Amino acid sequence: MKIKKRDLVNALIVMALMAILVYVIVRTALFLFADYTGIEKIFSILLILSEFFILIHGAGYVLNIFSALEGKELKLSRPYKVDQKSSVAILVAARHEPKDVLEKTFITINNLHYENKKVYFLDDSSDENFLKDAEDLAENYKLVLFRRKERHGAKAGIVNDCLKTLDQKYIVIFDADQNPMPEFLDVLIPIMEDDEKLAFVQTPQFYSNIEKNRIARGSAFQQAVFYEYICEGKSSKNAMFCCGTNIIFRKDALIEIGGLDESTVTEDFATSVKLHSRGWKSLYYNHVCAFGMGPENLSSYFKQQFRWATGTLSVLKKIIYKFITRPFSLKPLQWWEYFLSSSYYMVGIAFFFLMICPVIYLLFKVPSFFAKPEIYFLAFLPYIVLSMSVFYMVLGTRNYTMKDLFLGQLLGFSAFSVYIRGAISALLGIKVTFGITEKGIGQKISYFKFWPQFMMIFLNFTALVWGINRYAIERNGAILVNTFWALYHFILLSGIFYLTEEDK
Repeated sequence: MKIKKRDLVNALIVMALMAILVYVIVRTALFLFADYTGIEKIFSILLILSEFFILIHGAGYVLNIFSALEGKELKLSRPYKVDQKSSVAILVAARHEPKDVLEKTFITINNLHYENKKVYFLDDSSDENFLKDAEDLAENYKLVLFRRKERHGAKAGIVNDCLKTLDQKYIVIFDADQNPMPEFLDVLIPIMEDDEKLAFVQTPQFYSNIEKNRIARGSAFQQAVFYEYICEGKSSKNAMFCCGTNIIFRKDALIEIGGLDESTVTEDFATSVKLHSRGWKSLYYNHVCAFGMGPENLSSYFKQQFRWATGTLSVLKKIIYKFITRPFSLKPLQWWEYFLSSSYYMVGIAFFFLMICPVIYLLFKVPSFFAKPEIYFLAFLPYIVLSMSVFYMVLGTRNYTMKDLFLGQLLGFSAFSVYIRGAISALLGIKVTFGITEKGIGQKISYFKFWPQFMMIFLNFTALVWGINRYAIERNGAILVNTFWALYHFILLSGIFYLTEEDK
């Protein structure tokens, strides 16, 4: 009997979830029965919490794969007649964006097949040169140029100000560097017309500059991991959130909640929570409808990730408050997905403790108690092998290579310090300012700014050398386990040199 690949994937998913559960049970038991001193218990708690954070998000990813594979194909309940064309306002908000980037965007927008549309250029620039460029673009491409008197709420603020002047049924939002396909509206309007409770349809964001260098390629495949099974899984639970661009909104839905949320830099994510709380639906349409430009140097990439981390984690506090005060405003699976998404960027803190704990053990013998390596590996190996097998296999079926996916993982790992800084800023309510993500190679980032990565490279290398020395003398299996992790983290962290090699 021939085994179908889908059945194999489903079997791997079940086994991966079981392996995660077994590992959680074993790690918890080892912790509870360990004879730790006070300081040892603190480090052990931090380590196990970091591991559980990764495990929970790993389980969430695996469950989203299962939901995506079992999801129903999108079918319209009623035919949509071509002559019933609803009015659409297309908004492009920009502040000090390069003229050539905006020109490409407006050319592709003007080439959209859909006729009943009006294009609005929301210019928020303050520099005279950019103001003049905006006026030239508006004249050359027949755009409605919109400006506001007072700045508030960044992008969300100017969109909301413009929203008050619009009478179209649907609102489409593109970032300044996004180039939609000609059939963008022809595909999405029928979906919106089919369900009056559908607040928005989100489409993926793919980068067109992946061949530029390793940073651009890595960030593109990092995006791909999110926009494939994760978004499909969220959509199946009516928990897909707005990603800020390449999206079509129902104007009535936005008006009902007072427009985009202006209280955070990730206005898209916060707005989605409000819409779902009011009973509106969302949908993810996983077809390439637009291309944009990804960051091409670590400075731009770190700036982008810091903005996303700070904004998303600031929404986490609101989600926790809403869950406590209005627990029935969302369904259980929606809460689950929002908690996963809003807490993800705490991964930097988890990475830090996963890296530092083996170092502390090797250098300072803390904790003094360590379970038999045989027990550890019997629980750990099935979990890591099955989880990685599911990850690479399912994305491999969509023509992603292991090399490219690993490059995305390497890039994300290198940003651990950026995520930590974003988490601290968000959770402590520290106000920070953000600029636009630079387009192109731009200015090279100073190696001095990599001091957290260099510090961890040094510590892991020191622990690696000392661990080899200790094992040669003590022949303790626990030393071998932690030396392996020091080597693993040293190699991953050293990837920062590989990522920046082409930028020298």
